[in-house]
Amino acid sequence: MPWQALGALLRYGTTLPPRLSEIAILVTGRACQSPFEWYAHRLEAEKVGIEPAVIAAILDETLPPGLSPEEAAVYHYAVELNRHNSVSNATYAAALAHFGERTVVELTALIGYYTMVAMTLNCHEIPLPEGVTPAFALPQHAALK
Repeated sequence: MPWQALGALLRYGTTLPPRLSEIAILVTGRACQSPFEWYAHRLEAEKVGIEPAVIAAILDETLPPGLSPEEAAVYHYAVELNRHNSVSNATYAAALAHFGERTVVELTALIGYYTMVAMTLNCHEIPLPEGVTPAFALPQHAALK
């Protein structure tokens, strides 16, 4: 699908290092309550060296310990964008100071793309691999079917 090309561009062709991209994706997968997105990107986060305590805190929806200033900027940006569909002036300014305009635009697009992916996975109930337990409760819509 053409949108997969956009995903590849946003994941591999931006100025964001993989570690920062995976933090934003994990926050988004958790905020969107997407078990499959969380599962897949938890594995990717581990591959790029994100510490288990950071992953656990994102899962618990709490501020992860020991983030670098750049990681904290991405975390706060992703949390606010997912929670409020925008970010505060202070959060935007912090991201801009760390990364510059191009990277902030790329970060916003990455979060938006993975929101779309999460919604697609959730609505079509893409199953986890056999034997894998969801890291959190399934989305509320599943109860509507």
